[in-house]
Amino acid sequence: MKKNGMLSGSIMKGVITFAFPIMLSQLLQYNYTFVDNIIVGRYAGNNALAAVGNVGAINSFVIGAALGLTSGFTIPVAHAFGAGDKKGVAKYAGSSVTVAFLIGLVIVVTAHIVSTPLLKLIGTPDEIIGLSASYVNLLYFAVPLQMLSNNFTAISRAVGESRKPLYFFGVSVVVNFVLDILFVKYFGWGVKGAAGATMISHFTAALLTGIYVIKFNPNVELKKEDFRLEKKTAIQQIKLGIPVSLQFTITSVGSMALQSAVNSFGANVMAGFTAAARVENLTNIPMSGFGVAAQTFTGQNYGAENYERIKKGSRQILFVNMLVSVFMSLLLYFAGPYLTSLFMSEQNGAVLSAAKAYITAVSQCYMLVSVLLVLRNTLQGMGFTYANMIAGAGEFFGRLAVAFVLTPLIGFSAVCYAGPAAWLLADIPLLIIYLRKIRMLGGRYRYENK
Repeated sequence: MKKNGMLSGSIMKGVITFAFPIMLSQLLQYNYTFVDNIIVGRYAGNNALAAVGNVGAINSFVIGAALGLTSGFTIPVAHAFGAGDKKGVAKYAGSSVTVAFLIGLVIVVTAHIVSTPLLKLIGTPDEIIGLSASYVNLLYFAVPLQMLSNNFTAISRAVGESRKPLYFFGVSVVVNFVLDILFVKYFGWGVKGAAGATMISHFTAALLTGIYVIKFNPNVELKKEDFRLEKKTAIQQIKLGIPVSLQFTITSVGSMALQSAVNSFGANVMAGFTAAARVENLTNIPMSGFGVAAQTFTGQNYGAENYERIKKGSRQILFVNMLVSVFMSLLLYFAGPYLTSLFMSEQNGAVLSAAKAYITAVSQCYMLVSVLLVLRNTLQGMGFTYANMIAGAGEFFGRLAVAFVLTPLIGFSAVCYAGPAAWLLADIPLLIIYLRKIRMLGGRYRYENK
């Protein structure tokens, strides 16, 4: 098995080399939503943009939960790779593919049942509820494809390969952009066209990443028998995946509560909030990339029992990510208002005002999310995925308090600080768990014994 810079040599050199392609991949993945929003806003109108943004929390609830599972499924792959266990890599990788696809099919059915009731629950305005339902129900057919492409990507990263997925997502983004223009601008299919373009793009990504992992990745030698559903292995992976999935689910419930508060301010504020949130997600990518790299770094070294390297590396990654957060805060504050204007064919003062208020609040607190991403992923890399669920609960209560307590008292300004409040309440338990687990490193405390 080919080793990489995560297990030896300069820690930050290895992490940065590994993280940079992840950042670019996330940027490309993010373009699915970013491009959809720009094209929909420009060629289908503000109501269509509000409708697409309105489903963001529900989408995170369903798709985030699904992708959280795949993130947990591949933790044993990184452990096996670090331990030099070639058969273990194949066993866990093959099992993760099968389990991910089967669960994806179940989620498709469930998502279509709950989507419209959830849209009503968050107080979606009558003028856009039809558009929101049309968009999200078509998008859900892509869930198994998303789970597969993300699972294949996670397998590649678990064994130290972060560049190849970048190329594949690049192709899928080009497909998405071309089809978005074709379906929305020229065919006039509106939000349905945007969802259809995204679905086809996910199929492209799943196909390309799958071919690479199964046929060409030298560190993952999969055979037919590795894809068989083995009860013990599947349960082990599901146990790791469920807390990560619940973290996304719990956080998304809080986001839906917050979205209901945003919806009470009308379509213009909804559109501004949507545009600003998309820009925030864009500037969040570098910090998120270091977080994903922290998980792979920790997972491989945990399997190799390089415990002192984990202790040293986690501190270095945290320090660097905090520095990155300062730069991204400045970028968001100064460039954010201009980027939000890309979402509108005509400038709307109410939309721009809401977007600027949100961006100003979030940019003041970005260091909180940089800490969250490193601590959460470091713990996840060691297999302590229950920490994700606890952090998710913290985020949930932060957003819930803002939505139902502070917003009626303060107004939209409270909504703008919901994210920072959620990050702070997640950071506190994560830091406590992290310090405890770091002190425990050195003993044989593997995920099988949790």
